[in-house]
Amino acid sequence: MANFTHISEFVLLGFRGSPEMQMILFLIFLVLYIIAVVGNFGMIVIIRADVYLHTPMYAFLQSLSFLDICYSSTIAPRALVNCLKQDHTVSFGECAAQFFFLSLFGTTEAFLLAAMAYDRFVAICNPLLYSVNMSHRVCGLLVSGSYSWGIVNAVTQTTMTFKLSFCGSNEINDFFCDVPPLLSLSCSDTFINQLVLLGLCGSIIVSTFLIVLVSYIYIISTILKIRTVQGRQKAFSTCASHLTGVCLFFGTVFFMYAQPSAASSMEQSKIVSIFYTIVIPMLNPLIYSLRNKDVKQALRRSKQKFSL
Repeated sequence: MANFTHISEFVLLGFRGSPEMQMILFLIFLVLYIIAVVGNFGMIVIIRADVYLHTPMYAFLQSLSFLDICYSSTIAPRALVNCLKQDHTVSFGECAAQFFFLSLFGTTEAFLLAAMAYDRFVAICNPLLYSVNMSHRVCGLLVSGSYSWGIVNAVTQTTMTFKLSFCGSNEINDFFCDVPPLLSLSCSDTFINQLVLLGLCGSIIVSTFLIVLVSYIYIISTILKIRTVQGRQKAFSTCASHLTGVCLFFGTVFFMYAQPSAASSMEQSKIVSIFYTIVIPMLNPLIYSLRNKDVKQALRRSKQKFSL
């Protein structure tokens, strides 16, 4: 009978390279992380400070900014530390915690983006009933529901993954604890885990994406019925930022988890992982502010207050 040594810690290999390359990576991660945190925190401050932005749409956007701060903070600090030191070990508990919060915030963001699509659907397709269908109570339920699904997925994935036996190599070929590299290290039968990963994560990605897709089919058909060009442009401008954010998020997540090749090409997956864990949280406040008239006007009002 084989004599296995069970693993109590993992080694995050991250990106291999010389000390000079590690310093370059450190500076890149640091700049991206600072912009992500400052940009999203700035969005939260602007929305909370301006009474004209106290609407369901911006309540969702405020929640998205908070999620992006948490999401990037789950990954970036550890990646920054690993760029500066030789020891890349992470304890079993730390790896499980990082994995849990990554699953929590990622799943919650998918459902929140779907809720934001529904919000735009109601605003454009049923504007007269918007205040009824998207009341503060409904908005709160959609946000809390997004977190609830995030908790369900995070608990399920974390429990199933870290109940597996890990023996032999403890090197995770990534810069954070994620499903594919962890499953590849397990000496247990991972068929059920892979089945649950495909079923649960697949259903989350597909269901949230379908909500977004159906919402925008109705939104686009409604916009095309508007007779004036100015009316169409005004209607589309209210959802253009969200549509851009949705394409970035679902495009990268689909590439990571829905394609069979994503699990086999770890080096390629690392690049994509940077994009959806750090780059997208950095881009979101830029997308929702630079392309949003309401936010621009709020910034101008804030400048006028401070200049008085």
